[in-house]
Amino acid sequence: MIQERLIGYIEQSIKKNWRIEALSNYKEPGYSYRRIAEKILKMHILFKGSGIEEGDKIALVGRNSANWCITYLATVTYGAVIVPVLPDFKPDDLTNIINHSDSKLLLADDKIFETLDISKMPAVAGVLSLDDFRLITSVSHAVKDAFNTVDEKYSKAYPDLNQEDVKFSDISNDKLAVISYTSGTTGFSKGVMITHNSLACNVRYAQKNMPLESGDPVVSFLPLAHTYGCAFEFLFPFTYGCHITILTKTPSPQILIQAFKEIRPRLILSVPLVIEKIYKKQLLPVISQPKMKFLLAIPGINILLHKKIREKLVDTFGGRFKEVVIGGAAFNADAEKFFRKIGFRFTVGYGMTECGPLISYRSWDKTKLGASGKSVDTLEVKIDSPDPEKIVGEIILRGENVMLGYYKNEKATSEMIDSKGWMHTGDLGVIDKDGNIYIKGRSKSMILGPSGKNIYPEEIESMINNKNYIVESLVISEDNKLVALVYPDYEMLKKDNISDEQFLAMLEQTRKEVNERLPEFMVVTKYREHPEEFVKTPKRSIKRFLYTKE
Repeated sequence: MIQERLIGYIEQSIKKNWRIEALSNYKEPGYSYRRIAEKILKMHILFKGSGIEEGDKIALVGRNSANWCITYLATVTYGAVIVPVLPDFKPDDLTNIINHSDSKLLLADDKIFETLDISKMPAVAGVLSLDDFRLITSVSHAVKDAFNTVDEKYSKAYPDLNQEDVKFSDISNDKLAVISYTSGTTGFSKGVMITHNSLACNVRYAQKNMPLESGDPVVSFLPLAHTYGCAFEFLFPFTYGCHITILTKTPSPQILIQAFKEIRPRLILSVPLVIEKIYKKQLLPVISQPKMKFLLAIPGINILLHKKIREKLVDTFGGRFKEVVIGGAAFNADAEKFFRKIGFRFTVGYGMTECGPLISYRSWDKTKLGASGKSVDTLEVKIDSPDPEKIVGEIILRGENVMLGYYKNEKATSEMIDSKGWMHTGDLGVIDKDGNIYIKGRSKSMILGPSGKNIYPEEIESMINNKNYIVESLVISEDNKLVALVYPDYEMLKKDNISDEQFLAMLEQTRKEVNERLPEFMVVTKYREHPEEFVKTPKRSIKRFLYTKE
């Protein structure tokens, strides 16, 4: 374990940056670091009065907001375990996650709470609103009493709050900090157990290698319930004394560009889709014109044109950023080549929730084309291949960042982490002699949705496969939309005298029924008949890579 502690980083930042802005929702007044300290200490009093102990779980369900961040900080600095859940899940899935995690308190947006039935969550003693931190309901008298007396107890404990009062839990680095759920449906719930040590490793590495300074503005728009956005748009900037402006809704490209121009962030985190959209819609139509192609081929003139394109692109992102870090999925090769050619300041990293999340990174001026950086200083990464430089193999790793395992799921844990401590990522790649990692394919089935949210196709497929006249299905991504390939039960169709037209109508009805059970980012736009059984491995798993465009 490393000596640095996440809680120590948070304490130091609050003390050092006491009077400056810390968190604000876009277009709203914000909180100073001093005000954040006050909120955290009040929540600690509330937790203690409610009977919450170190290691107890607290569920957090809501859109990105300053209050979401305050709840996260208050929970981990108390020594309790935060369970951040994507608000997009259906009510039954949210209930399943909250119950599976053994959460004792719930903080939720008012609108989300209205969809939930607290009687189906027997372990939850009380619910607080993320909108304004009021007590929505309590099953326990202790929670109600703690809430009613928190202001009085705070005034007695901190009559004149100052930096010296900022002293939080001394919980050790090996303890659990976060349970991050990668899926929610019953039977598929996988809660990644992330330690304080893993989070501290991510923050320490970012502080040493990513370009930020105290007071720098940052725009947070990725889902905070995911480790990527949480670590690098929130935790790392917070520990550096940055001012984090949070876009509280999934932003359209127009709103995102407007926010960049107003706030002019110093570091930008993004998923590939945002950058690829700009390339495809704004740049490709221009550089594909015959006249432009001709000019770009002339030495000297092409340098001037590249500079002009770069300046326009930099202005789109606010004009002051030191670097754009792209992660979460593979980056389009053509876009990467062009951006590299024009000298755009971007880099591509690699990570997984199970590592909290960072695995590899290198700054924009040192990274190599097609690479995802070098492994971070707290991980040992290698390729399971006879010749790791030339022969593609599975990327495996071990070290400080690696999760404890999946909560209450020993089977899934043992499948992921072997007896020697190597975590098997399921991703394929090579490593050059300098240690640069090149990801060649993703053997794991996860699909990154347009808004940066993880989609696990098995959840959707399990619903489709339960329908009549369907043997099996495969959900893939085509042009950033989900498509289900469906292998029909031809024997049953023939037996029941179902025509092709009738079956297609059934498929469309199935699509609608399944979509009604799914969050918006997981809906399938089209069902397509697949005329034969899918090719499978000896373990009877579908060879997904045979059916994707990649």
